[in-house]
Amino acid sequence: MNYNKILEKLLEFRQARNWEQFHDPKNLAVALSIEAGELLEHFLWVEKNQITKFNEDKLLSISEEIADVFIYLSYLSYGLQIDMEKAVMRKLVLNGKKYPLQTDNQPSEIQLEMYDDLQV
Repeated sequence: MNYNKILEKLLEFRQARNWEQFHDPKNLAVALSIEAGELLEHFLWVEKNQITKFNEDKLLSISEEIADVFIYLSYLSYGLQIDMEKAVMRKLVLNGKKYPLQTDNQPSEIQLEMYDDLQV
């Protein structure tokens, strides 16, 4: 997936409908939260073993909610001038350092090296 191409399509879609006027950071954050709630609703009162048995229609509905979350998150990060790819890579580095792989309760220096080429 090429994030920049997807973002370009999302921005074209939004601009064609003149929705930028409604997409301030507060409203986008609220919309993102609502869509995340709609995604979560699919899992309410569902046992773990039932999730693997979701039918095609249910999975399609879940994928649409995941897409909505992604879309609003993309609009939000764009509006705040946050480079999504850099933010994700930075967070991956920070998480790798915060939660290193361990062997016998000792962090593996080899495993930490995989993050050395990433900028924080």
